[in-house]
Amino acid sequence: MAEKEIPKQQQSRQPGVESEMKPKPESSPDYYRGGGKLDSKVAIITGGDSGIGRAVGLAFAKEGADIVVVYLNEHGDANETKKQIEQRGRKCKLISGNVGDEKFCAEVSSQVLSEFGHVEILVNNAAEQHVRESILDIDNAQLERTFRTNIFSMFYMVKAVLPHMKKGARIINTTSVTAYKGSPHLLDYSATKGAIVAFTRSLSLQLAERGICVNGVAPGPIWTPLIPSTFPPDKVADFGKNVPMKRPGQPDEVAPCYVFLASEDSSYTSGQVLHPNGGTIVNG
Repeated sequence: MAEKEIPKQQQSRQPGVESEMKPKPESSPDYYRGGGKLDSKVAIITGGDSGIGRAVGLAFAKEGADIVVVYLNEHGDANETKKQIEQRGRKCKLISGNVGDEKFCAEVSSQVLSEFGHVEILVNNAAEQHVRESILDIDNAQLERTFRTNIFSMFYMVKAVLPHMKKGARIINTTSVTAYKGSPHLLDYSATKGAIVAFTRSLSLQLAERGICVNGVAPGPIWTPLIPSTFPPDKVADFGKNVPMKRPGQPDEVAPCYVFLASEDSSYTSGQVLHPNGGTIVNG
């Protein structure tokens, strides 16, 4: 993967819009050929409109899955994702709303069951982050919002979808390298990502006897809309250069981790976290 220069840029609101990014993130490489690993399965992906979520949806579609994209309000990005999924011959349903709301998550499950009749894969990927120099700068509203979006949503989505999952189903949670190495300016975000690791491990133990595998992915610096909507322009221009590979990763470099964890290739894997992070060793 050739390194691409990232110019200074910034977006004014989270979770950010992919169509405004320069350069655009890479979501679906031509070299990736699906092998039918997810034929006829239905996958729900939160935060599926752009970034890692879009790349995962496109990879799953190439593997034969129909996709439910759950997103906040980035309608342009979501419709572009839907178009690309359908170009790959699969169905795509868009559902807009706040995954931090338990009633909305229940409605997602209801709509998916009504339209498709089954669900085999849940990817909990939605997240937000806010830079603060000190813990003293994190007010209660931000703290609750970050936890509600990043980790409460995972409880809500699992509670809504799990009753409809059968043996062989997969739950995949997006955590972060910050759960392992920390981040002084993303304190509440990092705390939620650590909680996701513990949630993944504990839920995997709870569901093992049901034959449902629960795993996580902990990306490092990946070029997604969350980056220009989080950091100032100078930081964006230098994003990802501090890892051993000296560059940010692209969403399509992360998506194969999710394909592995969603497919029968990972039938003996549960409670684990994969680390596509540019070479950072986390010993976790």
